[in-house]
Amino acid sequence: MNILLYVFFSVNIIAFLQIGYDKKLAQNQKRRISEKTLLAFVCIGGTIGSGLAMLIFRHKTAKRSYFLKLSLIIIVQILIFCFYFLKIKILIASIN
Repeated sequence: MNILLYVFFSVNIIAFLQIGYDKKLAQNQKRRISEKTLLAFVCIGGTIGSGLAMLIFRHKTAKRSYFLKLSLIIIVQILIFCFYFLKIKILIASIN
């Protein structure tokens, strides 16, 4: 369980730093990090880090297509989370 926690924090830190770095690249008019890469880290668990970075750096907040994709990923993650815990709750109830 500790390893999963470290992975979770690491992915969120990387997602946070990527959004910040992409903002810096955008300000300097240099080649940017692709949306696929940014969203890939959101998919594998970097939702919190990416969301915080968007608020702190004010980056990707006005881009509607990115926001819709991010929202869809968050909804899917919430559904997976709820299903997982509902499944555990049903298993515990069946044991008792």
